[in-house]
Amino acid sequence: MEDKMIICEDCGEEFTFSADEQQFYAERGFQQPKRCKPCREKRKRDRRSSYSMGDRGRGRSR
Repeated sequence: MEDKMIICEDCGEEFTFSADEQQFYAERGFQQPKRCKPCREKRKRDRRSSYSMGDRGRGRSR
């Protein structure tokens, strides 16, 4: 397996999806990433902060 270059869905920058990462993802049944690591981390932070700010359950019926 060779390293793969992917374009980030959020920022448009190209990033490397290494052969080791590809193997790790494949072993766990994960899809290849659509976002670079900084954008994935930012997205995670944003989701956590909106959750802690009271957006829990919004749009869900109980």
